Amino acid sequence: MDTETIKVAINDGIAKILFNRPKKKNAMNPQLHRDITDVLERLRYDDAVRVLIVTGAGDAFSAGMDLKEFFHDLKDQPKEYDRILRLATEWRSRTLRYYPKPTIAMVNGFCFGGAFSIVESCDLAFAAREAKFGLSEINFKGFPGGSVSKSLANLFRPRDALFYAMTGRPFDGAEAERIGFVNKAFPLAELEHETMKIAAEIAGKDPVALQMTKDAYRHSLEMPLDAALNFIVAKEAEMTIKQGDAWRREGIGDFVAGEYKPGLGGRDSTRR
Repeated sequence: MDTETIKVAINDGIAKILFNRPKKKNAMNPQLHRDITDVLERLRYDDAVRVLIVTGAGDAFSAGMDLKEFFHDLKDQPKEYDRILRLATEWRSRTLRYYPKPTIAMVNGFCFGGAFSIVESCDLAFAAREAKFGLSEINFKGFPGGSVSKSLANLFRPRDALFYAMTGRPFDGAEAERIGFVNKAFPLAELEHETMKIAAEIAGKDPVALQMTKDAYRHSLEMPLDAALNFIVAKEAEMTIKQGDAWRREGIGDFVAGEYKPGLGGRDSTRR
């Protein structure tokens, strides 16, 4: 499944997607947008994959958009610019956000500009304490365009979003954790080990229940209360059909039979 700009490794239900342009700090050029769109589509239907981890080769997660290949080289090709922009926006803003499988951003190094939308759209994010984040657009007479400003509005507190967007100041993984941009920051030497542990824990959960968890949360954010409640009822019915009623038959059923106690861990680990 490897492409010109992406490498994929699949082990024990976890797919690690690696941006593979280390000499360019994994900046997103048109080819990367084409490649990742294709990779995500194929992994969506791969039953061997239960969790996705997105990270970067070398000392960078992604430095954002490739300024030369995207903005400069396509400036006189408006149709191609629009086509690549649509791909870039779609996979970062919609595909990852509503992906049917859990997604985790593992920020191992430089994370700038357009890469913020990747981190924000993933379900979970973990960073190296040494990682460097930044919205440097203001420093070259720009602003966080594309999907980035919406990502800031979705996840950042207003004061943090405007401070970092208007100053262009970089910040590290510890600060990203403090302001809630990532779940947790680890020393770089421990980042992959800790992220893989969490990914393995999630991969052990029921995949249908995980998808329903994501759908219920993501879509409820955009709904008024009554619509959300009706949506959740529909999702519960969908889960029942897809699981063959396993959540009641095995999950609640085993509790009623006294075989395990909810709240003490997974059903398989707590059955007696």
